[in-house]
Amino acid sequence: MHREYHVDQSAALGRSMERLVFGHAGVPAIVFPTSRGRFYEFEDRGMVAAVESKLERGELQLFCVDSVDSESWYAQHVPGRWRIARHLQYERYIMEELLPAMRARNGNQHVSMIGCSFGGFHAASMALRHPSTVNRMLSMGGAFDIVSRFLRGYYDQDAYFALPTHFMPNLHDAHLLDCMRHNTYILATGQHDMCWNDNERLAAILRGKDIPVRLDVWGNDAGHDWPWWRQMLETYM
Repeated sequence: MHREYHVDQSAALGRSMERLVFGHAGVPAIVFPTSRGRFYEFEDRGMVAAVESKLERGELQLFCVDSVDSESWYAQHVPGRWRIARHLQYERYIMEELLPAMRARNGNQHVSMIGCSFGGFHAASMALRHPSTVNRMLSMGGAFDIVSRFLRGYYDQDAYFALPTHFMPNLHDAHLLDCMRHNTYILATGQHDMCWNDNERLAAILRGKDIPVRLDVWGNDAGHDWPWWRQMLETYM
């Protein structure tokens, strides 16, 4: 299986960003790590191995990125305004720096975003904020109710537009909604996942906008952990 290591010098973040690429061709997918996770997490947790055959056949290509969660949402030593600003810088790195680099080497115009837990939040937030660019989103055990946990009462317009459960109910832009209705959105969770309610809520919001979304609640004691996410990735990708 083809594997590459890269270091990007990000102008948006003002720092270097490490990433791994798996596969040589196919639909490119940006993979976000879990809370404060690193770019090698997907490989270490057996997620890459779960889709190895698809990577080897050239059906899928994974771009596993680093996070800056410790500098944004989890940076409890800085004000809420800075946490949001750092998150938006991270989004600019993904959308304005990483995506062009991906397209320079992979001509497939379809783009997927994948994440587990807090990585599912990143995948959903960016996919729904950029529906004309990101065509598919897979969130496994996504955590979407994060205001009370991370911002400690701080809230502004940038926070509003970063949170899909906040901005989606009031979205009426016909072009964006039309793009979303032609995209693929998958929310997978488990019957013992503490984020199940978050996923039900986001799915209801999307359906209320006539946006097709697949919400799967796995049984058999499925919870919020890697063994289940490995099975989900193999199933949906």
